[in-house]
Amino acid sequence: MRIAFLTAPQGVEQIELTDPWQAAKDAGHVPVLVSTKPGEIQAFHHLDKADRFPVDEVVGDTPAGSFGGLVLPGGVANPDFLRMDDKAVSFVADFFTQGRPVAAICHAPWTLVEADVVRGRVLTSWPSLRTDIRNAGGTWVDEEVRVCDHGPNKLVTSRRPKDLKAFCEAFLDVFAEEAQEVGQEEAHEA
Repeated sequence: MRIAFLTAPQGVEQIELTDPWQAAKDAGHVPVLVSTKPGEIQAFHHLDKADRFPVDEVVGDTPAGSFGGLVLPGGVANPDFLRMDDKAVSFVADFFTQGRPVAAICHAPWTLVEADVVRGRVLTSWPSLRTDIRNAGGTWVDEEVRVCDHGPNKLVTSRRPKDLKAFCEAFLDVFAEEAQEVGQEEAHEA
């Protein structure tokens, strides 16, 4: 399965990108770094610059339908930049409209709030987002990982870097279910 990892050109929390990326790769998926601009993204370790990573595809040039799932890493600045980009917000919303699974950690649900896709959903995040999530019609819970299927797709969320192990296990399980369902549908159509 091709999995989009959407980040802004700067501000992503590096470990929230690299750990899920490696987990997806180890599980046989194809992670694809998608950003709002071509070139490279600048990752951070909290507020300090970390490594740079090459962008594979640019939002607006690649449709959500070309991916089986979406991972939204956190970092305080990353989702704030993404939610100010109409193409990025539309890209995220398309995964929900198309019923494709989405995984978001830490501050990443800010982009989900902007895409207006948390209404009626149960999710977790970095604690400072709880009011934003509630105001957008979602139910916030303080849990290591939450899988919500009260909507058109499955949504996996976690609170912080310490939750990465549970986050990776949960989104890989959900994405594997999706890949299996898609495979069964394609075999049935053939």
